[in-house]
Amino acid sequence: MDSLEELVNQWIWRQDFWLPPGVTWKDIAEGTVDGGRHPVPRDLFISLPLALGFIALRFVFERVVALPLSRRLGVRDRVRVRVTPVPKLEAFYLQKKQQPSQSDLLVLEKHCGLSQRQIQTWLRQRRNQDRPGNTRKFCEASWRFVFYLMAFSAGLVSLINTPWFWDHRECWRGYPRQAVAEAQYWYYIVELSFYLSLLLCVSVDVKRKDFQEQIIHHIATIFLIAFSYCANYARVGTLVMLVHDSSDFLLESAKMFNYAGWRKTCDALFVFFAAVFLVTRLVVFPCRIVYTAVVDSLDVFPPYSGYYFLNGLLLVLQALHIFWAWLILRMVHKFVFLGKVERDERSDEESEADEEEEEDGEEEHSWEQKKGALNSKLASLASNCVLNNLTNQRRKINSRMPKAR
Repeated sequence: MDSLEELVNQWIWRQDFWLPPGVTWKDIAEGTVDGGRHPVPRDLFISLPLALGFIALRFVFERVVALPLSRRLGVRDRVRVRVTPVPKLEAFYLQKKQQPSQSDLLVLEKHCGLSQRQIQTWLRQRRNQDRPGNTRKFCEASWRFVFYLMAFSAGLVSLINTPWFWDHRECWRGYPRQAVAEAQYWYYIVELSFYLSLLLCVSVDVKRKDFQEQIIHHIATIFLIAFSYCANYARVGTLVMLVHDSSDFLLESAKMFNYAGWRKTCDALFVFFAAVFLVTRLVVFPCRIVYTAVVDSLDVFPPYSGYYFLNGLLLVLQALHIFWAWLILRMVHKFVFLGKVERDERSDEESEADEEEEEDGEEEHSWEQKKGALNSKLASLASNCVLNNLTNQRRKINSRMPKAR
């Protein structure tokens, strides 16, 4: 075991790359003089089985707790039209789920014997069958709500009495010989395990508009948690996790009530979430946490490769915060001028919006067809009325004329 750890430290956790100049893993281990534990890379291995445990726990939670709760709150799924099986269209849909091109429509038209309009309608209804229902989205949001709320509460309790919670310069006092408290160690492990479980389940979770940004966020968060723990930047790392958890549970609760149709409750929670998000992600995070990692840390050690790696990940998170803040401000603008939160700009509602647009387009096309047919009927009736009037007038004239003797 010791030889394996030495090999990992030699090739992956090279102290000349990850640690400041003159600092070794032994220096970090000496931090246990104040009690607690010292971080070592092998501590993170437990997060892998815990991530699988989170996936199993989520499976049970969604079926035992979230599903009955969704029924109590009145969550309803939209009724989807089941398409008539067409093997060639089904094979095309499974291979290419995006909108078909004009050339694709021409090929399908020849092979299936259907018009292009019928093919487009079939593919649209087939996509609608795969859209997640409100119940599924409610269960997913409720699972994240419970975790984020418990993680934020536990993190706040473990950090509120620490000196670096109030003065961020304390994050570097005594570095690298800083002990990690047991509560903070488990805070790290649980957060890392949860984000690993999210990354493992990303292919089966509800696809959202910011799907790619979420992938980047999960990967950056996992690397940031792992690196900050191994390099003993645990004080900064716990603050980063706490700031993120402070607004995430509000977003998930707003989603839950949105899926349940509780519009006023959803709107109130969203306004509260938007305020907390903008303050914590655009003020507290860059002005306090990023600042102390970029500037205050230079009082302890000069810039090195790990310094740039840590701050690069923090800046990636900040870029994502700005992107999400822009989406949230768009929603706030709609809320102020329209009087309600129409849609979660960074959520899964894009698919529903596309579906509504497609249905509206289909209804509009159908209405145009009906309107045209009605106009033709009216024109036909009008012409018939004119002919009948002319015929009646002619009969009257003929009846008044004297008969020839």
